[in-house]
Amino acid sequence: MEKIISDKNNLQVLYEDNHIIVVNKRPGDIVQGDKTGDKPLSDVVKSFLKEKYNKPGNVYLGVVHRLDRPTSGIVLFAKTSKALPRLNKIFQKKEAQKTYWSVVKNAPPKDNDRLTHFLKRNPKQNKSYAHIKEVPNSKEAILDYEILKELDNYFLLEVALHTGRHHQIRSQLSAIGCPIKGDLKYGFDRSNKDASIHLHARELKFIHPVKKEEIHIVAPPPHLDAIWKAIKV
Repeated sequence: MEKIISDKNNLQVLYEDNHIIVVNKRPGDIVQGDKTGDKPLSDVVKSFLKEKYNKPGNVYLGVVHRLDRPTSGIVLFAKTSKALPRLNKIFQKKEAQKTYWSVVKNAPPKDNDRLTHFLKRNPKQNKSYAHIKEVPNSKEAILDYEILKELDNYFLLEVALHTGRHHQIRSQLSAIGCPIKGDLKYGFDRSNKDASIHLHARELKFIHPVKKEEIHIVAPPPHLDAIWKAIKV
């Protein structure tokens, strides 16, 4: 179930307890600081926690994973030094289940399928190229997709990741002729006005690092976007 427990200062908090906080990232936000110098989401969350709990000193916050800047959706942070290494281990062992929504213009070859490619990253271009067979310095990338809904001009796909490679969904969907709406880098014909792409981290399931109970987060897509608004699944 979609649930927003706080929506303040452009920060949508989806879940929070003593050890973790989960937020719904807006497209355009960066998770961690980079060379642009733009304020990262991690700093926004720290400010939120500092104000909420009236903390006098520095706020601890550990970055567990990242999303590409133009994407939206679930980002998980650790609030304690106890939780961070445990969460890192969960993600490294691929014990967290991640599901994405993507909007594409072209129908994929099948209604549902498993895609396996070998991705080779080009750091200068900040791009990953998908190959059918293994090539030097490539990494295996696996995902499942299915068509959830056919829109007037687009298709909504649900994507389940089995590996976590650089630009994996963007590269693999482009390789089957289905670049994501707005994703010029991977073959879509025009950009979105806000520089976003229609890729959304929709669901995350994992075992809580301290409580040892299953956490299931569902994030609503950007509510101001006309295409996301039209999707009612």
